Amino acid sequence: MVAYVLAVLAAVGLVGAAALMFRLAGKGTDDRGPGGLTAGHAGAMVSALFLLVFAIAVVVPWTTADAARRNTQAESRAVVDAYWAAAGLPSVMVGPVRTGLREYVTFVVEDEWPLMARGRLDPMGGVRLDELRSRITELASGDEEQREARAALLGQLGAIGAARAQRAADAAATPPSGLLALTVLTGMAVILLPFLAGARPRGTTLVPLVAMAALLGLGVYLTWDITRAFDGPLAVTPDAYTTALHEFARITGGV
Repeated sequence: MVAYVLAVLAAVGLVGAAALMFRLAGKGTDDRGPGGLTAGHAGAMVSALFLLVFAIAVVVPWTTADAARRNTQAESRAVVDAYWAAAGLPSVMVGPVRTGLREYVTFVVEDEWPLMARGRLDPMGGVRLDELRSRITELASGDEEQREARAALLGQLGAIGAARAQRAADAAATPPSGLLALTVLTGMAVILLPFLAGARPRGTTLVPLVAMAALLGLGVYLTWDITRAFDGPLAVTPDAYTTALHEFARITGGV
């Protein structure tokens, strides 16, 4: 934070030093009007800066949400593959393992998803996966087919755990706080710049200014509203897991 403050002070100091030097040297002409070169230059640069910051503030959450959506699809595919792999286990274990996988996905959709909108996962999801992994690990070695099914199932459970860890990171991810603050500050500067330059809008000239301020305020609010991948307009939905539940029913013939 100190570095940011020093950077601002250095830039302001540079303006003051340049103004003083040119005045002492007798160079240039006074520029006091709101339509002058100084106001026009500052307005163009502030607008460009706002557009740059606004674009980053939108693109970063959009990219995060897109990556989070792909990760949920990867996790759901791993769960379905684990469900298939369970068929090779001893017959007494097929039902319990598949039930555990189905309960895990149901838990993610019904219990864990609302928490993800607040940036966190329910620890019980990890506990459920650990219990499944422990049950598979403790299985006595059977024939070659059962050993291969056990290894495949453990591999898929590892993939589910990795995808779950990434989902936790996606849920907690937010744009840098300084970026959102800079979006607000530059937006306010764009709105107030005509007044700061000395203009006093009257009558119909207020209409485009008010319209711009309203749209700009809406855009700034949007950057705050999409900060989390699992909440807001860009929220990732649990469709991938709902599809997995339907796939489970198809694999077991509707059971």
